[in-house]
Amino acid sequence: MTAEASGAAPGAMPLTGGAPALTERQEARRRRILQATTHLACRGGFDAVQMREVAEAAEVALGTLYRYFPSKIHLLVATMQDQLAHLHTTLRRRPPAGDSAAQRVAETLMRAFRALQREPHLADAMARALTFADRSVSAEVDAVSRQTAAIILDATGLTDPTPDQLSAIRVIEHTWHATLIAWLSGRASIAQVRADLDTVCRLIDLPPAA
Repeated sequence: MTAEASGAAPGAMPLTGGAPALTERQEARRRRILQATTHLACRGGFDAVQMREVAEAAEVALGTLYRYFPSKIHLLVATMQDQLAHLHTTLRRRPPAGDSAAQRVAETLMRAFRALQREPHLADAMARALTFADRSVSAEVDAVSRQTAAIILDATGLTDPTPDQLSAIRVIEHTWHATLIAWLSGRASIAQVRADLDTVCRLIDLPPAA
């Protein structure tokens, strides 16, 4: 993807990855930017998130926005990580029920789907950004992956997962993102999503390989 196509500012550097921690003022500004992005995406999806409109809604200079997020793709992937962080907090307050780790993980991921159903334009915008992300967005994509894996691990209730269980968590994470895209594109119903998640989550309960 070219800088022009992604809305990137040439030479811009994201405030992510190995960058210094943000000050309180910078964090407040970043929060306003993410809130403005969420509001615009909820109203009109991917196409409604334009960098100039985000800057105006967040009350920051356009150049400042590009210093935080070099492109629209960086911005929307960071928004997904932020949304997952909020979901994680909610799940910790009301953990999933279930007799097995597989049942708890499946219920957790379906709760995430139901949350996304309530804001389909936002869900589509974030999923499209993940699909379009190239190597320049690796820090933000990695943050989404870590957040998703943390949600799944919390749901398992495992305090010392085995290598096989960690591998299962990665497969479940990949499946969750794939089913999200399939649902958003109309290729899978919620019933099909549930069936696929129930199937893949059983990997958690399999005995260790000999």
